[in-house]
Amino acid sequence: MRPLTSNRPKVMLPVANRPIIEHLLIEVREAGVEDFVFIVGYHDAQVRDYFGRGEKWGVRVAYAEQRKQLGTADAIRMVKDEVDGNFLVINGDVVVSREDVRRLMGNRHNTMSVIEVKDPRGLGMVELSENKVLSIHEKTEKPPTLMANAGLYLFTPEVFSAISQTEKSPRGEYEITDSLQILMRTGDGLYFQEIKSWLDLSYPWDLLRANESMLAGMQAQNLGEVEANVVIKGAVSVGRNSLVRSGAYIIGPVIIGEGCEIGPNCYIRPSTAIGDGCHVGAAVEVKNSIIMKGTKIPHLNYVGDSVIGEECNLGAGTKIANLRLDKSDIKVAGIDTRRRKLGAIIGDHVETGINASINVGSIIGNNTFIGPGAVVSGVIMPDSKLF
Repeated sequence: MRPLTSNRPKVMLPVANRPIIEHLLIEVREAGVEDFVFIVGYHDAQVRDYFGRGEKWGVRVAYAEQRKQLGTADAIRMVKDEVDGNFLVINGDVVVSREDVRRLMGNRHNTMSVIEVKDPRGLGMVELSENKVLSIHEKTEKPPTLMANAGLYLFTPEVFSAISQTEKSPRGEYEITDSLQILMRTGDGLYFQEIKSWLDLSYPWDLLRANESMLAGMQAQNLGEVEANVVIKGAVSVGRNSLVRSGAYIIGPVIIGEGCEIGPNCYIRPSTAIGDGCHVGAAVEVKNSIIMKGTKIPHLNYVGDSVIGEECNLGAGTKIANLRLDKSDIKVAGIDTRRRKLGAIIGDHVETGINASINVGSIIGNNTFIGPGAVVSGVIMPDSKLF
């Protein structure tokens, strides 16, 4: 997820103007869960400051700090004294549905949630028999199955015994998959439940797919000011103290945060999320993108299928390409994104001069300055200056 996670934990990346983990918390709460323990480490203050003790969401949130990143099994070990009886464990960078969580809570055995996927790259795949898990294949090139571990579990206290027997992996971590292998060989075994809905966010461009999905069910609302001669079609949400100026043409689903200035005479297309304090100005077109808070796109810009970090500023005429001339899928740093359309992934505090051109699939690190008329392609390291 670099450079987007340089200044924040992955779970705090915004999708539809809410952190990933907030979407997850809401779904789990609606399934009937009231008590949460967030295991935090990297940039933990951001999580603590945002969620507090959970009062805003009508739940109770406690925290456990994992000072060293020693694996998921180590993280679960830390909450042994916090849980009583069976409990759920959920990866913070996935989003699952309340219906699937509710069904999982009805189980009495150690249970892994699984889902069938088309692309197994980077995922743990599982072999199943009847109602139990037979084996787990971690990120293998040619897995024997397309059933993926969804990162959502119901555990009994028996899991702590398995964790106590888990040894460090070759990469120096206590892997929960190793603990699960122990569970499979002892006691009651490891059951599985197939789920129907799952958003897994592994790469920056996955945020666009999740954003599109989350916005699809959004309700229209206007808490700001919309001037005359603005065209709004579909579900559009305008936040408090935001101003949409005359001539803006917005096709939902689109969400606009608080304190934004939109227009005049701009075009915002579906599946766009604009964070708090942003400016999208005259003759600007934005399509299917995530624009994080405080970013300015003020004059004669095109942004398509892109993720732009906080406090960026695009100079007049800066354009981001999102489609190859040969129309083939776009690769980023050698990784096939399997997307025909992908613009740029831009970190925080990036500035461009007038008429800068950013090519498809570019990754631009934090605090980079791109000069007037510059052409950018590929991966740009943080703190770069390009002319």
